[in-house]
Amino acid sequence: MANDEYLEFLIEKSDSPATVTDRQAALENPGFGSLFTDHMAMIRYTEGRGWHDARIQKRETIAMDPASSVLHYAQEIFEGMKAYRLADGATALFRPDENARRFQASARRMAMPELPESLFLESVEKLVDIDRDWFPPVEGGSLYLRPFMFASEVFLGVRPAKEYLYLAIASPAGAYFKSGASAVTIWVSSDYSRAAQGGTGAAKCGGNYAASLVAQAEAIERNCDQVVFLDAAEHRWVEELGGMNVFFVMEDGRLITPPLGGTILPGITRESIMTLAREEGLTVEEKPYAIDQWEADAKSGKLLETFACGTAAVVTSIGTVRSENGDFTIGSGGPGQLTEKLRMRLVDIQRGQAEDTHGWVKRLF
Repeated sequence: MANDEYLEFLIEKSDSPATVTDRQAALENPGFGSLFTDHMAMIRYTEGRGWHDARIQKRETIAMDPASSVLHYAQEIFEGMKAYRLADGATALFRPDENARRFQASARRMAMPELPESLFLESVEKLVDIDRDWFPPVEGGSLYLRPFMFASEVFLGVRPAKEYLYLAIASPAGAYFKSGASAVTIWVSSDYSRAAQGGTGAAKCGGNYAASLVAQAEAIERNCDQVVFLDAAEHRWVEELGGMNVFFVMEDGRLITPPLGGTILPGITRESIMTLAREEGLTVEEKPYAIDQWEADAKSGKLLETFACGTAAVVTSIGTVRSENGDFTIGSGGPGQLTEKLRMRLVDIQRGQAEDTHGWVKRLF
């Protein structure tokens, strides 16, 4: 197989980019996930040939055969990451090497070829560079990046595909939660599980999110912002939200988060928060935490705060928890003091407003 770590990207600028006026108008209120930039990255994979045809090109629709393997057997993975404007005007990515490695781990679990880390990083860096004018000038604005890969072989047999397509697209992003609330309300799913031991819970694949949507719809019907899932075996232990990891701040200085164990996505924001929390003098424990214990600790005052974290929402306080058994409130029901401190520490590092002692920020241009 050719040494495909050193592919040269062909750069083809869009022949119909958005006008400056149209782009500026759209960026005044970008929302999340509905506005897209002019270009995309693309790399093809063929068994026996490896990765080839790397390019940055005009963002356009993809022609797919009805028998494309992904449409039938869901061999698909993706990543979520952001590019930021730093305080000095430069552009940077936050821990992109971790996204690259997690993308490889997801590929292994889904029987897909692993994209070399160097190609992953080059694809997103070149995409950010060519679409640098798409950074939204709103408070907390960023350029959300969505690298993804799927089985493109035209074949209906049940086996790993022999052809794949990797792409990366970019979306100017504002606030993740539309409600704009300082603390969100969570629905506890009693009927549905997100993942089980031996499944794909630790991989960032579309199927995990598809499995969460009916429960998320239940949450919305009950005026909740997100759903939290319990373990599939006992339906007792808190695992994660539909798209975020969860933390519990205890009065004795402990920060508890559910252990990974193969059913929970190893969040990059999650790991960063644990590092920052230890620097704040907290004892961080990765251990099981039961839903009934969550309620009891909230009512007794042993639990001071709960928050969720992920790339899209960064860090968000959880104020109220609802379930079929009733509701309970955490603290005052508003944003937690430690939650806000950790969020600001992380955001300040991401945006170059605080010293990056861990080497997490990769400056681009």
